[in-house]
Amino acid sequence: MHAVAPSRRTTPGLLRAVVLVLLTVLALAGVCTAPARAADGDVTWTVRTASNDFGNDRSSFGYSVNPGGKTEDAMVVANHGTTALTLAVYTADGFTTDKGQLDLLTRDKKSRSVGAWVRAAHETVTVAPGRTAEVPFTVSVPADATPGDYVGGILTSLGQPDDTEGIAVDRRLGIRIKLRVSGALRPSLAVEDVHVSYDGSAGSFAQGDATVTYSLHNTGNAILSGTQKVALTGPFGMLGADAAAVAAPPELLPGERWKVTVPVHDVTAAFRLTATVTVTPVLTDAAGSTTGLDPVVATAHGWAVPWTLTLLVVLVLAGIVVAVVLTRRGRARRKRLEDERVREAVSRALREKSGQQS
Repeated sequence: MHAVAPSRRTTPGLLRAVVLVLLTVLALAGVCTAPARAADGDVTWTVRTASNDFGNDRSSFGYSVNPGGKTEDAMVVANHGTTALTLAVYTADGFTTDKGQLDLLTRDKKSRSVGAWVRAAHETVTVAPGRTAEVPFTVSVPADATPGDYVGGILTSLGQPDDTEGIAVDRRLGIRIKLRVSGALRPSLAVEDVHVSYDGSAGSFAQGDATVTYSLHNTGNAILSGTQKVALTGPFGMLGADAAAVAAPPELLPGERWKVTVPVHDVTAAFRLTATVTVTPVLTDAAGSTTGLDPVVATAHGWAVPWTLTLLVVLVLAGIVVAVVLTRRGRARRKRLEDERVREAVSRALREKSGQQS
């Protein structure tokens, strides 16, 4: 895990603004191979996991600890510069960014799990040029900790003034810590807030594009990813269309949500659409093996009205109604005329008969 995405923020001060440049790479696989470089280019350092009973050349730290239990490990810091290097050392909780990458809370944010349970032996480490230094740390899980997965990291930080810009620069480099607190593991992934919208042509039987949106919510206590499939059907399951391959979501920490937007092309406007979202959660164990869990299915409905066809149907129906009305009126008029002729004939016959009798 290493940091290479800088960010800056400015806050008021007596003499100058303070900008935090965060260079934190939290690699999910592999530790950093490129050293971090100070603003003046004279100082570089790298971090890696220590070789011990946990293994050699580990990509990150990973532990399974009972509630109330402890474990110890170490991080190695190497100074590739030409002068001694003093770094701050601290830990922080992890979270998934909007871009699907793992990041760590900044030092001013309060950590409640890994960042609070992991403590380095010293708050700073000084490394001579061309040398390495080991930074021991202890993982102490509270007795009342809830079973499940937690993610954070241990970081080294270098703060330096930049006289040119009148700012202070803080660079961070760290390694991910994945912690599983022993107990009942209850992986659960929910598909929530499913919506479907249609944007198609006005043609009678034209096809258009639909968009299905939904949220994945990790409602369990284990880190989960998954595979996704989205399909659309018309009434009675007809006129179906499947979305292209949907990218897998990032690994979601317990409690996290991830919004998904899926375009579906060549959708027939069939008045009423049904979107079906099928997500198969994937659980990764301590050895790195993955297991697919039971699929989670959610549906939603939306309108896809072919307006030209609808207008044509309305006109046809209107024509039928007009024809029926006119036919009924014609029949009524003919019946009325016939009744009048009959009455006239009867009246004439009665008059003729009356004349003969007289």
